[in-house]
Amino acid sequence: MSAIQDIFRQYAPAYLARFADAVPAQHRKVIEAICQCRTDAFGSVCYQCEACDQHHVLPGACGNRHCPQCQHRKSRLWLERQLQRQLPGHHFMLTFTVPEPLRGFLRRHQRIGYAVLFKVSSEAIKKLAADPRFGAGDQTGFFGVLHTWGRQVQYHPHIHYVVPGGMLGSKDGAWHAASHAFFLPVKALSRLFRAKFRDQMRKAGLPDQLPAELWAQDWNVNAQAVPSAEASIHYLAPYVFKVAIADQRILKVDNGQVCFTYKKHTSARARTLTVDALKFIRRFLQPCAAHRLHAGPLLRLALAKCQAADRGPPGQGGTRPWLHRHGGRYRVAALAATALPGL
Repeated sequence: MSAIQDIFRQYAPAYLARFADAVPAQHRKVIEAICQCRTDAFGSVCYQCEACDQHHVLPGACGNRHCPQCQHRKSRLWLERQLQRQLPGHHFMLTFTVPEPLRGFLRRHQRIGYAVLFKVSSEAIKKLAADPRFGAGDQTGFFGVLHTWGRQVQYHPHIHYVVPGGMLGSKDGAWHAASHAFFLPVKALSRLFRAKFRDQMRKAGLPDQLPAELWAQDWNVNAQAVPSAEASIHYLAPYVFKVAIADQRILKVDNGQVCFTYKKHTSARARTLTVDALKFIRRFLQPCAAHRLHAGPLLRLALAKCQAADRGPPGQGGTRPWLHRHGGRYRVAALAATALPGL
C-alpha cells in the first residue's frame, strides 16, 4: 500500500463527512479509485512467466490518472513520444504564472478560468512570434502543461510552454533560428497576457468578480533557455500523468497530521511541513478537475509534394526547414504532436 493510499483510506471518510455536498463528483471518483486501487474491487490480473510457465496473480489497478500507483507507464510512454517529436537544437520554456489576487477566482471558476489561461497565453506567444521585430520567421510551435500546485502542495496555478528556439517563415519556408539568450520579450508577453485575460473576462461578463488592483500589477512571465527539449519534457512529464506529491516525500502520518518534505525554489535544502490530514487531502485533490495539456499550432505544413533536400537541422545553415523523410514525403520533423486524448 502506498503512503498516499494509506492517508486516503484513513481520512477520506472524515473528509467526505465534513464537506459532504461541497465535494465535486470528480473528486469523489478520485477518492474512491485511490482507496480501492489494487484491491478485489478491480479484480485481478494473471501473468504467465515465459521462462518457467509459472502463473502470477496480481490485484487489478484503478487506472485513474490521479492515482499515484497507476501512472508510471503512461508517463514513460508520453515522455518517449514527446522526445521523438521534438526538433533538435535549443529550446525555451516559457512560464505564465497567475497573480495571487486571481487565484481565488480561478478556484471558483476552474473550467472557464483554465480554458482562458491556455487561450490567452498561447495567443500572446503567437502574436509576438509573428512580430518582425523579434525574428525573421512568423510561425512557432509549442505545447503547454498546466501545473496547479506549488512545492508545498498549495494552490499555485501556472502554465509551462516548451517552444523550439526558432521560427518558420511562412513566405520563404525557411527555418530562422533564434538566439540562445533571447526568444520573445517577457515584459511584452506579460502585458499582452494580462490585457487578453481582461478582454476574455469582459466577454464572459465576469470583470466585477475580479479585484481592480489585478490590472495595475505586473503579471509574471518567465523565459528560460534550455539546451534541448529533452530537459524540459523530463521536467514536465510528472505534471501530465503524476500527482501533486510522491510517496517518498511523505515522512510520517500520525494523529491526523501528515508530515512531508519540500524544497524552496531558490534552495536545494530539504524542509518539512506538517498539515492536517483533511487539509492534505484537499490540497491533493486541487488539480483533479484540471485539463493539463494544451497543444498549440505545431506547424503542420503541407509538404507532401516538397522535393527539397534535407540540409541539416535548424541553426546549422541552409535555407529550408529541417525535413524528415516519411513515407515518400517530407515533413517538418518532430512537430506533428497533438493533444493527448482524455487530457
